[in-house]
Amino acid sequence: MEDSEYEELTSSLTPHESAGGVTTYRNTVSIACPACGDPFDDLVICEDEYNSLELSMLLDLCVTTHEDEVLLFTHKQ
Repeated sequence: MEDSEYEELTSSLTPHESAGGVTTYRNTVSIACPACGDPFDDLVICEDEYNSLELSMLLDLCVTTHEDEVLLFTHKQ
């Protein structure tokens, strides 16, 4: 993902939580997922080399990267 795309994406989303090398944003404006084209629910950015995510619900995930970060786009079922 290009820097300009990343900046536009994160500035358009609603910040939700940031802790332990993981930042989450809510997609309150129905932006399309860059991987599948469907609107996604949340963007999870993993900033550290290793991150652990505890999921409380079943989700479909689309994935891309920006520099050294992993970007997970969640789709609730």
